[in-house]
Amino acid sequence: MDMYKYEKELYSKGLKYIGGVDEVGRGPLIGPVVAACVVLPKDFILEGLNDSKKLTEKKREQFYEYIINHALAHGIGIVGPEEIDELNIYQASKKAMILAIEEVQKKINLEHVLIDAMPLSIDISTTSIIKGDSKSISIAAASVIAKVTRDRMMYELDKKYPEYQFGKHKGYPTKLHLSLIKKYGLIDGYRKSYGPVKEIINEYQKS
Repeated sequence: MDMYKYEKELYSKGLKYIGGVDEVGRGPLIGPVVAACVVLPKDFILEGLNDSKKLTEKKREQFYEYIINHALAHGIGIVGPEEIDELNIYQASKKAMILAIEEVQKKINLEHVLIDAMPLSIDISTTSIIKGDSKSISIAAASVIAKVTRDRMMYELDKKYPEYQFGKHKGYPTKLHLSLIKKYGLIDGYRKSYGPVKEIINEYQKS
């Protein structure tokens, strides 16, 4: 798969500033959904860069530093758990992406945006690509920035609440995480609209 296919097509039309957008954190029970928008230079090359979920954590961290140092611009969009509960995760993910794009717009005049999977209603022309994080270098770069940003937030939470082991499961509903919530209860930041969290709230109310 040519990771530069979409970018090359746009460059050939004379466009210069192309943003790649992706989000992470739809599945976790706690914390925000985080999106990133990244604008790479035309000559950007990073061997092995594809979907952040396929990379090791060490590799992601290395790629994060490289992307931040070489990108023309990048922006982060964060939507917290209260808003996720209020809007629903799909709308919250869209909002995080728009916030990330707006951050970039403050620094650079975006001409086109490549988005992973979902359509966005914005004033810039867009291309929505299914599994875009494994088809576009710009989206793959955004995927890494978003994932590392969110993981770092989980490590901070892990320091504050070591008994919940957020550094291990990153808030996802793993067997370990669910057993720890049952043992220690809920703390601030859990998404109350999510099934497993709702169940625990209901159990508390019954007892």
